[in-house]
Amino acid sequence: MRKNKIAVSGAKAPAEKTFKKFRRKNITGSENKLTPFEWKVLAATAKIPLGQTRSYQWIAKAIGKPQAVRAVGQALGRNPFPLIIPCHRVVKSDGSLGGYAGGSKMKMNLLRLEEEIARHLRERK
Repeated sequence: MRKNKIAVSGAKAPAEKTFKKFRRKNITGSENKLTPFEWKVLAATAKIPLGQTRSYQWIAKAIGKPQAVRAVGQALGRNPFPLIIPCHRVVKSDGSLGGYAGGSKMKMNLLRLEEEIARHLRERK
């Protein structure tokens, strides 16, 4: 039996670094004390499909606060669940990356990895 592999150059190391950086966070502690606004931002972000991105503006509109674009970015910066809630899928309206706690290189690598995984899954249907 042959195993299917997805090869994305340099994607493994950033994912491992992200996991090591965040795995020790206590999700029942202070990192979990989010405002209702922040929870709405995270809920909208969690709906972004694998291999796709949405803008900070899209998130702001999705939660009914179209003028709160910067606040959306700040809320995503407080995301205590980065491996579960994909804040790296949120980019600027012009398509540029925007911020990410793990750095722009890691954000780009995660997005590329997810695009590859999504493409691989579509081909297998």
